[in-house]
Amino acid sequence: MESLAVSVLPVPKPSFFHSKPTHRKKGFPSWPPCERSSSSSTRLNCHKMFVPGFGEASPEAKASKNLHHFFNYIAVKIVSAQLESYNPEAYKDLMEFLETHSLNDGDEFIASLMRESSSHKALAMRILTVRSAYCKRDFEWDNLKRLAFKMVDESNTKLMREYVLETSHVTEKETGK
Repeated sequence: MESLAVSVLPVPKPSFFHSKPTHRKKGFPSWPPCERSSSSSTRLNCHKMFVPGFGEASPEAKASKNLHHFFNYIAVKIVSAQLESYNPEAYKDLMEFLETHSLNDGDEFIASLMRESSSHKALAMRILTVRSAYCKRDFEWDNLKRLAFKMVDESNTKLMREYVLETSHVTEKETGK
C-alpha cells in the first residue's frame, strides 16, 4: 500500500488579526462600533457587520425586493376582496388571470395583467395604486421590526434550550418546561 506524505505549512495570521490594537478608521471594525469623528460636526462613524457573498445586493436590498413582491400579493388580495363584493365580472377576470399567472414576481405579474386587455389594464392600475398606498400608509413598519426581533430572539432561545437539553441529558421534567 502506498503511503501519502502530507506536509503542513505554517499559515500566517490573517491581516485583520493584529497583535496590537490599531486605531484605523477603515478595514476591520474596531470597538466600540461607533465613534465620534474628530471634526466639529456630530457625525458618527459606525461600523456594521460585513455580509460576504451577497454580491449584487445588500441583505436589506434582498429583503426589500421580497417585501415588494409581498406588497403586490397583498394588493391583489385587497383588490380581489373589493371586486368580489361590487364588481363580480372584474373579480372573475382577475381570478382567471391568477390561475394562469404566478404572483411570485409582482412586477412581471402586473406587466402581464396590463397587456391582457383594457379591462385587465384597469385592474393592474388599481393593484398598483393599492400596492403603493398599502406600502406607504398601512404597512406597520415598526411592528415588522419588533416582530422580527422577537422571532429571532425566541428562535435562538428555543434552539439553544433544545441543544442544551439534548447534550446535557436533562429531561424536560427536571427543567420545568
